Amino acid sequence: MSEAKNYKQALKHSIFETISKASINLNLESYVIGGFVRDYMLQRGTAKDIDIVTIGSGIKLAREVSKLLPNNPKVQVFKTYGTAMLKTDDIEVEFVGARKESYSEDSRNPVVENGTLEDDQNRRDFTINALALSLSKENFGELLDPFEGFEDLKSKIIRTPLDPDITYSDDPLRMMRAIRFATQLGFKIEKESLNAITRNKDRIKIITKERIVDELNKILLSERPSIGFKLLEKTGILDFILPELIALKGIDEIEGQRHKDNFYHTLEVVDNISENTDDLWLRWAALLHDIGKAPTKKFSKKVGWTFHGHEFVGSKMVFKLFKRLKMPLNEKMKFVQKMVLMSSRPIVIASEVTDSAVRRLIFDAEEHIEELMTLCEADITTKNPKRFKKYHNNFKIVRQKMVEVEERDHIRNFQPPVTGEEIMETFNIKPSREIGIIKEAIKEAILEGEIPNEHEAAFQFMIEKGKELGLKSN
Repeated sequence: MSEAKNYKQALKHSIFETISKASINLNLESYVIGGFVRDYMLQRGTAKDIDIVTIGSGIKLAREVSKLLPNNPKVQVFKTYGTAMLKTDDIEVEFVGARKESYSEDSRNPVVENGTLEDDQNRRDFTINALALSLSKENFGELLDPFEGFEDLKSKIIRTPLDPDITYSDDPLRMMRAIRFATQLGFKIEKESLNAITRNKDRIKIITKERIVDELNKILLSERPSIGFKLLEKTGILDFILPELIALKGIDEIEGQRHKDNFYHTLEVVDNISENTDDLWLRWAALLHDIGKAPTKKFSKKVGWTFHGHEFVGSKMVFKLFKRLKMPLNEKMKFVQKMVLMSSRPIVIASEVTDSAVRRLIFDAEEHIEELMTLCEADITTKNPKRFKKYHNNFKIVRQKMVEVEERDHIRNFQPPVTGEEIMETFNIKPSREIGIIKEAIKEAILEGEIPNEHEAAFQFMIEKGKELGLKSN
């Protein structure tokens, strides 16, 4: 990172010249602030979201900018917040007047009044987000950095501009944002700031579930999500938002027999799967795949620690967790449930890979078989190199067998080779339970390998099954 005080090169896009002209027309001082400046300094690519703060009306400035742009983009005004936004090309620009903020104890929504640039920088969450570049003609591109945010960028530190206890108590979502930025950027949260998060952790209760989930999603989508979840656990915030994960913590020992710490194992699985997929919901499945282990944990003198049925229990817990966090109760949730429910199936069949077991696996997983295999491979966290190699080789065998079985039996997107209408016509019967019995028997015969997945074989099987049920064919 360059230590020069002027960054005209960061403002080479024509939108900044337009904003500068509009500011002159309205006799306003304007600045680029926040994420655009931070990401430019970190050389993270060109941001598509730009925040502009002006000493005056952000709404008036947005309208003036729109007039000067060739396509006169529509200005969206948010009067409640005193902000305005417009889109031009592929860039979204938000305008706000510089302001002071004060908070009440039971809300993160501040009382706002007009302020100076210094006031506006004071209200920012972190020093690295308080960096501003001037758009004034006389000092265009000059960096204004009252809290040494530039040094914090170089030192990879997350720190609040003012007293962290006040910053986090005023807007508790900033605690999760601190952890999210630390995770995304690979930064450390400054010690006093981290301690302040721990002291103010119960304030997270006033934040809406939707905003909490938004930050969780961003942590999950980072390169190494475990960084964020370890910080959420260390500060105590995780107890409030995902107690199901906290319940997995710890190792119990009875008669010399121990089990692994399923909390830290889970975080390893999430990191593993993040190397192979950007699918948010598959990462959620990895995060929740073992949550049923806490309520199903038992000790048996004969076999040691057991977690019987934890996949089934865990899949039921997914619904309650999604509902509590106001997450979508739709196909996304059902996908996560299915992955949790089936998370041990490929592991079980890997030791004895039979055609019938593979057929049932493909049938039950339907179009999500690839995601399920990716999850199970990520679930291998053993530190024993021989076991690690053995488990992965077993999964290679399962995958190969899946290809062979699918080419031969066409189980994926399974359609019954004999329809209900054909059964009714053959036996001259009306809709009845016998039709369901015959269709189920055909499906089972195909999955068990008793007959091939072909119409002729299934038809002959249907005739025999009908006889067993006392039906006469035409």
